[in-house]
Amino acid sequence: MSTSAETTESSQAPQSPRSSRIPKIPFWAQILAGLALGVLLGWIAKSGDVGWLTTTLQHIGDLFVQLLKLAVAPLVFFAILVSITNLRQVNNAARLASRTLLWFMVTSLIAVAIGLAIGLLSNPGAGTGLTPKDGKAPDEAGSWIDFLTGIVPTDIITPFTELNVLQIVFMAAVAGIAALQLGEKAEPVLTISRSVLELLQKALWWVIRLAPIGTVGLIGNAIATYGWNLIGKYATFTVDIYVGCALVLFGVYPLLLSTVAKVNPLQFFRGAWPAIQLAFVSRSSVGTMPVTQQVTERLGVPREYASFAVPFGSTTKMDGCASIYPAIAAIFIAQIFDVHLGIGDYLLIAFVSVIGSAATAGLTGATVMLTLTLSTLGLPLEGVGLLMAIDPILDMMRTATNVAGQAVIPILVSAREKILDRDAYNGARSISVETAGAEGTDEKVSVPVPTPA
Repeated sequence: MSTSAETTESSQAPQSPRSSRIPKIPFWAQILAGLALGVLLGWIAKSGDVGWLTTTLQHIGDLFVQLLKLAVAPLVFFAILVSITNLRQVNNAARLASRTLLWFMVTSLIAVAIGLAIGLLSNPGAGTGLTPKDGKAPDEAGSWIDFLTGIVPTDIITPFTELNVLQIVFMAAVAGIAALQLGEKAEPVLTISRSVLELLQKALWWVIRLAPIGTVGLIGNAIATYGWNLIGKYATFTVDIYVGCALVLFGVYPLLLSTVAKVNPLQFFRGAWPAIQLAFVSRSSVGTMPVTQQVTERLGVPREYASFAVPFGSTTKMDGCASIYPAIAAIFIAQIFDVHLGIGDYLLIAFVSVIGSAATAGLTGATVMLTLTLSTLGLPLEGVGLLMAIDPILDMMRTATNVAGQAVIPILVSAREKILDRDAYNGARSISVETAGAEGTDEKVSVPVPTPA
């Protein structure tokens, strides 16, 4: 009798809040909605000359980027510091680091070759109606002297206040190597560094959740400020960038995964998609770094190695911003300014792409890398001003390509060194950004790290 009573009560009991809760909108759907709403509001602001709406969209986009940049300096410092010290837990750490750098260079060469081929075939500067008078020299320009002398900071405060990521990476690397040399004596500092890093990553998740709103502002402001007519002048150039990035993202990377790592490329995209989609929206490799590291570990890369390779790649591995983009942009600007480029110039573009990619520093935009390329070729820096209007739209695809490469390389190296957990790779599932944020850095992926054969 009691059993039937309990059954009756349970059948009459109200449903739990969890079962009646309205389903959450997937993060990717929120992003698409943000893109659509941004385009709509931008069009309304432009066509109706609604000044307050344009200003509001600009403030929303600027605030989102500002929040991302706020976390960049300390995040890069502690991520690089901790990642270098984590290498002591990996066998043949020097070999892994050198192989990682080598693959960075190889894929950069492939990407810049694709960019040059597309630019030469499409002639993106022809028929645009743009003239040298439309260009404007940037306030800051990159040069090899500035690049080489700017690595070492004059003090330890300025790189953080002025957000000079290259100098922050230098200081973090020095501190990490020193900590390795000190051994156990440095453990208290490392314990604090790991805690601060986790705190920064958790705070960054809160910013990431604002990405759909930030997308509304960034896209809306671009449309409201420049309009479709100006964007139409860059149609060929824009298509070239997207096609070049797509060839690397969906052609070169899958080919390397299947031939070098001998894994299923589709499984990579299934596991890495949260990082790729977030990179597309945030336009920041550093801002996406926590997600990139998590999906890389889920794909079977040992945590000790991933915690080095991903932060390192987030500041130096830029196939979209540092290879494809400057190659096509240099051809575009040369055609606008009627400057002939020869074989030697194309070789210089490839050289700058491989050596100078650290200048991009994982931040939104690739102006420093472009000015470095133009100054090396002797092209007018006013050409940078021609591309600023279209840069936000280009930067989304460039950053998505960057981040995909930052996840691919650790998988290639791990597979070649026989430390990739192939069962974890094959079993990796696609998770939402919300799930990744909820898990944070607490979830540990245990992967054996045997001595490479």
